[in-house]
Amino acid sequence: MENLDIDQLDRQILSKLMEDGKMPYTDIAKQLFVSSGTIHVRMKKMEQIGIVKGASLVLDFHKLGYAVTAYLGIYLDKGSLYEDVTEKLKEIPEIIEASYITGAYNILAKIVCRDTKHLYSVLRDKIQTIAGVQRTETFISMEESIARRVNFLEEE
Repeated sequence: MENLDIDQLDRQILSKLMEDGKMPYTDIAKQLFVSSGTIHVRMKKMEQIGIVKGASLVLDFHKLGYAVTAYLGIYLDKGSLYEDVTEKLKEIPEIIEASYITGAYNILAKIVCRDTKHLYSVLRDKIQTIAGVQRTETFISMEESIARRVNFLEEE
């Protein structure tokens, strides 16, 4: 593991934010017995060295009308097309995650759609028309059983 020059206080700050990403820096500072300025400086440092890559909002897509979540195994004509295909996949708003993986597929993507008709349309009209995509295999999620951010920072 790369030594990124973070200490126990940095780990504690990250742990607090992983538990509650909206926790104010002033509250973190009180809990860790340091000044809020210290929290700001530490967070800025961790952003600059690339440990913290921003913040995100977690949405319940089902409540927003996107009832179908699916995983797509995407086969490419050649692995060397990965970057070109990924740039095109980034343009498809229904794709919320994608990873270059080992195994049978080149890319595993997570997609949310309103219904199966919408899913079919995205597959047929957007994904399968990308140059370099040989074929796809779709797995519809029946239920998301575990969705968490693993907080292993305080174990070290």
